[in-house]
Amino acid sequence: MSTAAKQAESATRVAFVGAGPGDPGLLTMRAAQLLAEADVVVLDQLCREQFVASLVSDGVEFVDGGYGEAGTELTNASRAKLLVKAAKAATEGHDDGRALVVRLMDGDPATFHGLAEEAGACAKAGIEFEIVPGVSAVSAVPAYAGVPLTDSKARNIHVVTAGDPKVDWARSIDACTTVVVLGQADLLRDSLVELRAAGRRGNTPVALTQNGTTITQETTTLTLDEVPAALRRAEFDGPVMAIVGSTVGHRTSLSWWENKPLFGWKVLVPRTKEQSASMTRRLTEYGASSAIVPTISVEPPRTPAQMEKAVKGLVTGRYEWVGFTSVNAVRAVREKFAEFGLDVRAFAGLKIAAVGGVTADALREWGIEPDLMPSGEQSAKGLLEVWPDYDEQLDPINRVFLPRADIATETLVAGLEEMGWEVDDVTAYRTVRAAPPAPEVREAIKSGKFDAVCFTSSSTVRNLVGIAGKPHASTVVACIGPATAKTAEEHGLRVDVLATEASAAALVDALAAHGQCLAAAAAEAGEKVRRPSERRGAARRKVKA
Repeated sequence: MSTAAKQAESATRVAFVGAGPGDPGLLTMRAAQLLAEADVVVLDQLCREQFVASLVSDGVEFVDGGYGEAGTELTNASRAKLLVKAAKAATEGHDDGRALVVRLMDGDPATFHGLAEEAGACAKAGIEFEIVPGVSAVSAVPAYAGVPLTDSKARNIHVVTAGDPKVDWARSIDACTTVVVLGQADLLRDSLVELRAAGRRGNTPVALTQNGTTITQETTTLTLDEVPAALRRAEFDGPVMAIVGSTVGHRTSLSWWENKPLFGWKVLVPRTKEQSASMTRRLTEYGASSAIVPTISVEPPRTPAQMEKAVKGLVTGRYEWVGFTSVNAVRAVREKFAEFGLDVRAFAGLKIAAVGGVTADALREWGIEPDLMPSGEQSAKGLLEVWPDYDEQLDPINRVFLPRADIATETLVAGLEEMGWEVDDVTAYRTVRAAPPAPEVREAIKSGKFDAVCFTSSSTVRNLVGIAGKPHASTVVACIGPATAKTAEEHGLRVDVLATEASAAALVDALAAHGQCLAAAAAEAGEKVRRPSERRGAARRKVKA
């Protein structure tokens, strides 16, 4: 039977997908699409599961394609057998026999991988496949290190796998050739020693980069003569890339990734996973990593009668206004609407107010454009400043529906009543203190291993301190608004950053601006730029000395 005939019998597909060198943002659109549709994902190493967790569907199966049951690294041939076995098992697990297996490969599948063996095994087994190129580390890591591979003087590129005994180093000794060597530190050292022995000048600039394109990337520049000693002294936990050539000199002006305002910072985000998505994305854009520690659990009210009565009143024309003060309030009303079989048409004729851009975005996602938002401070106080007084001539109804948390402050209710409005202050949801985080997280918080913490409400301050203790004095404290800052100070915390408006984006932007100021001050003083956690460690070592 021909290969084409075999493939026609099987509905299972295997997609060889390039994951890029480390930064999830370098995944192609096609790669993201296939991961979202995948039934099974075969990884080079299971730690990559976190890399694609937000892209795959619930229930996807992950298969470790890096190591066998005995813990030994799989060969290309054994990995090919594993892939075919996974594809056949996926077919049997579907009633219609249709399944998609994504074989996720670091970098580009066609470069430094066993693509030929694995795709060949699929073809032999009659399994349809496709190949989705990925961004190769060969080009991406130098770009993230601020080192172009070519310029007007360096016109040739020689890419080498460290430790390859068949390399002709004579091809790499010319000054117009940029040499890229990839591999473990010991093999890399031996290869660069061979390059020097072949005749490449000892003063040739070299850039050594580990963890390329990730937020733990670190690049060191030195000369070819200095490489052996440097590689013996340094500790590397994985592959390293060496870029050898005159183009390394461009790094002084082109280093952009490692110069991000929060590059390498570890930021504590005391919010739920659902609430923190936009904040963690923005922190990543500034070069920081995030640790999410939920401080509250959102639960329905103890008795649903009050909410049910309010929603029914909303439909029957009881209210003139509905005021949303949080995303959770929007979610609670939306869930109650779904329970009653209602949709956004029930808001016809009503005026909608929202506190903060995030709350407004949640309403827009539901198909509702707010009629009123604070023009200044994004808070209950700011909303009151723009809320109109009740006017008997202009307002046919004098009642406002406020779906809020059980612990909400009385500021908004009292202010509206002073303006002549009658307020139905309804408990739409309860906030319950979350369970304490793991012991190692609590220790990291109290010992200053986090560079910053972002507080988005007074309750996050109270609850974090309650379940995990106070952040270390070296940790930068960023607050979303004055009320939150006041609560932080009442708990003995020094507030370093205050957002210009009550939104997660503005909070992260303000933290990034603070990080930029710290870096500028260090540069002006001629000191090495250190993260807050590093400054704490350096100070402790100085005291001990």
